[in-house]
Amino acid sequence: MNSGGRHLLVVDDDDRIRDLLKAYLTREGFRVTTGRNAAAARQLLEALEFDLAVLDVMMPGEDGVSLTRWLRGEAGAKGRTPVLMLTARGEAEARIHGLSAGADDYLPKPFEPQELLLRIEAILRRAAPRAAGGLLTLGRCAFDAGRGELICDDLPVRLTEGEVALLRQLARSAHQPIDRLDLVQAGGGAADGRAIDVQVTRLRRKIEPDPKNPRYLQTVRGVGYMLAPDEPAHG
Repeated sequence: MNSGGRHLLVVDDDDRIRDLLKAYLTREGFRVTTGRNAAAARQLLEALEFDLAVLDVMMPGEDGVSLTRWLRGEAGAKGRTPVLMLTARGEAEARIHGLSAGADDYLPKPFEPQELLLRIEAILRRAAPRAAGGLLTLGRCAFDAGRGELICDDLPVRLTEGEVALLRQLARSAHQPIDRLDLVQAGGGAADGRAIDVQVTRLRRKIEPDPKNPRYLQTVRGVGYMLAPDEPAHG
């Protein structure tokens, strides 16, 4: 599976494990942000968007089960963030509680890094249809996030790879503003915020009836951009 620069959150109070996982997953092509406890994880989840969270169950203070339960209570894309729990091999009860709290899978410690990677990839494959948001209608246009295709007035519209990546990122959190810095990081090839601004301008020319007064790809002052599609099309 191509990681596609997906953003992972790794939370573990063991510095050695946390650093090893970050190094390994980064080599596999993921963007990795780490936290040493649930308090740090909450701050990161409030500030950034993640494609998946890897949470240790046993941590000082709030444990991973409670953190997962809190996350599932959050609205929008954040509350749907997939969770992989790390548990000690004998913690059968903790695993049951974790799955009941909304975790997508668990992995007993100690584990092989390759198994962790395979489990992450399996969860992301399952989550992909939800993350993509299906077919989004943008007035006279429709964007298929899974295929990366834009159709306007029943005709295909050419998109660059950067434009596809940007639209997909915005589609994952439709109707929610995304920070320009997060869009820069997700785009990979974009060097700075200015590059994102240029892509937004180009996209508006393709999807907006009036690009100077955008209805669908909106600017959120002081934050970044937001995609505001119509109701998803069903067929």
